[in-house]
Amino acid sequence: MSSSGSFYIATPIFYVNDVPHIGHAYTEVAADVLARWHRQAGDDTWLLTGTDEHGQKILRTAIANGVEPQQWADQLVESAWKPLLDTIDIANDDFIRTTEPRHEKAVAIFLQKLYDDGFIYSGEYEGYYCVGCEEYKQLDDLELTEVGDYAGQLVCKIHSRPVEILKEKNYFFRMSQFEQQLLDLYAAQPDLVQPESVRNEIVQFVKQGLADLSISRSSFDWGIKIPWDDTHVVYVWFEALLNYITAIGYGVDEEQFERRWPAVQLVGKDIARFHAVIWPAMLMAAGLPVPVKIFGHGWLLVGGEKMSKSKLTGIAPQQITDTFGSDAFRYYFLRAISFGQDGSFSWEDLSARYQAELANGFGNLASRVVAMVSRYRDGLVPAPGEYAEADLGIQRIVGGAADAADAAIERLAIHEAIAEIWTIVDELNGYITEQEPWVLAKDPANSERLSTVLYTASEGLRALAVLLNPVTPKATTKLWTALGAEANLGPITAQPIRAAGEWGMLPPGSTIAPLEPLFPRIEAEVDVEVAAGERAANERVDSGAA
Repeated sequence: MSSSGSFYIATPIFYVNDVPHIGHAYTEVAADVLARWHRQAGDDTWLLTGTDEHGQKILRTAIANGVEPQQWADQLVESAWKPLLDTIDIANDDFIRTTEPRHEKAVAIFLQKLYDDGFIYSGEYEGYYCVGCEEYKQLDDLELTEVGDYAGQLVCKIHSRPVEILKEKNYFFRMSQFEQQLLDLYAAQPDLVQPESVRNEIVQFVKQGLADLSISRSSFDWGIKIPWDDTHVVYVWFEALLNYITAIGYGVDEEQFERRWPAVQLVGKDIARFHAVIWPAMLMAAGLPVPVKIFGHGWLLVGGEKMSKSKLTGIAPQQITDTFGSDAFRYYFLRAISFGQDGSFSWEDLSARYQAELANGFGNLASRVVAMVSRYRDGLVPAPGEYAEADLGIQRIVGGAADAADAAIERLAIHEAIAEIWTIVDELNGYITEQEPWVLAKDPANSERLSTVLYTASEGLRALAVLLNPVTPKATTKLWTALGAEANLGPITAQPIRAAGEWGMLPPGSTIAPLEPLFPRIEAEVDVEVAAGERAANERVDSGAA
C-alpha cells in the first residue's frame, strides 16, 4: 500500500449503545487479515480499532438503563467490545476510546486550529435530526410512513424511526468551501474511495452541492467541550472521525504521527459518506494528508435484511465461534462474500463450507500428509529426488498463488486472495490422489519417488500454512509446529509472506509431530439457527439494549 513500507489500517470505531453482532466482527476480521498479511510481509504495520462513546443516542440509552453515560460506555466496552476481539482472534495494535483524555486533548487542538484559521463560525440551524444516526437529515433521506405506530410521520430510511425537528445555535464547519477540492481529489485519486459503486455515489453526492456542517450541540452535554465555548459540545461524528489521528499522536507526538499517517480505512458502506466527504474536507482544512484509501464494504444480510439488533437479526459472533471456532468464522465471511459487496449469511452455508472446504479440504490434506510422512519416513521430512513434471506443476501453482494472493491483498480483494491460496489446497489434494504414495510405499524400488512426493506435499503445506496464517492463525500455527517448521524456520508469524511461494524452504530432516484435526467434524445434528435465535433473544435482554 505504501512505498515506504508502512501500513496503517483502521476500522470504524463502533458505537457503544449496544452489543456487537457479526456485522461489526466482519469489519474487524477484514482489517485484521490485511494487517496480519502486511506484518508478515515486513511492513511497519498498525491496526487501530475502538469505540465511539459520545452523543445523544448513548446519553439516552444510558438514562433508559438508569446509569451515567460513562458508566454505560465502560460497561459495554469491558463486557462486550473488547471481548469481541478475543472471540474472533483480532491482533490489534491499539484500541481507542473517544472518552480517553488522549482523544479529547487532540480533538481540542484540532478544533482550535480550524477555528483560528477561519474554518469554523457560529450560526443557527434548524432541521430534521435522527438520533439513531446522530445526523441532520435531508428530505430525500426520509420517508413518510403510512402504517404502524409512526403513521403520518417522517421517519429515517435507515432506522425507520421518526426524526426530530431541532433548532439550535451551533458552530459550523465551512464544508461548502471544499466542494471543488473534493471533486478534484476524487478525479486525481480515482482509487481513493472504493469500491467503484461507493465512489460513484460519493462523487454524485458532492456534485449536488455541499452545505456547511453543524459541528456543535448545546441541547445536551455528553461530549467533548468546544475549547472556546464550553456551553457547546462537539458533534459526535466530527470528533469521532478524528480518532484515526488522535490515536497516533496528532498534536502531541509528531514523530509517531508522521510515521503512521495516512491510513487505509475500512468502513461499512452506510457510513462511507462521513468518511469520504466530511473527513477529507476536515483534513484538508487542517493541512493534513487525506487517507490512502477509504473502502466501504457491503452489508451482511440475514433473511434478506441488513443485520440489526432492533429487528432481532443481529447474531452475536460467539454463537458461531462456540460451534465452529474463530478460524472458521474468519475464513467463512471473507471467502463466501466478495469484499465490497453485500453478502447473505446462513447457518446452512456456513456449515456446508466448514465441512467441504475446511474439514475435508484443508484439514484432511494436512492430516494425510503428516500421517504419511510419519508412517513411511519415520516422521522425518525426506529429501526429494529428481522432480517430475507433476512435482514441478505443484511448484508453479504454489509460486503463482502466492504472487496472485499478494496482488489481490493490495487491491483489498481479500476473497480473491483466499481463492488463489485455495488453489494450493485443491491441487495438492489432486496431486496426492494421482501420485498414490500408499502404492509407491509398497515397492522399495519406488523409494526415491515416494520421498519426492512426500517432500512436495510437505513443502506445499509449508507454503500453505504461511499464506493462510493471516486468515486462520490458530490452525496454521498448529500445522506449522506439526511440520517441524517452528524448530527449523522460527515462528510462523516471522515468515516473509511475499516469499512464501519460493520452493524448498522446509529443510529435509524436519521432524514431523502428531497433528490433531485442524477442523474437527461437527457430527451433532443441532438446529443451530433456532438455538442461535434463542440465545440472541436472551443476550438482548441481558444487555439491557434499547
